[in-house]
Amino acid sequence: MFSQIGNNWVGEPLRSYEKILKFIRTTKTSTGLKVRAWLDRRDYPVGVKPSAERLRQLRITRAKVAPKWNYTLAPSNVK
Repeated sequence: MFSQIGNNWVGEPLRSYEKILKFIRTTKTSTGLKVRAWLDRRDYPVGVKPSAERLRQLRITRAKVAPKWNYTLAPSNVK
């Protein structure tokens, strides 16, 4: 989707979060795929790494083509 988003705002200065979000939210592909976006203003600590147990709990489905880079990460029920 990044190339589609880039095509949507090509040549336009991105001077505010609202402007950026507008371009992202109005992006669509020729097949009808739409993008949802919102601004997350929460603070996230630097250097935090998940435990081995938490990584094992992730629901990752790897694609057949380039599985190292193409995968789906599904929501986990674990809090």
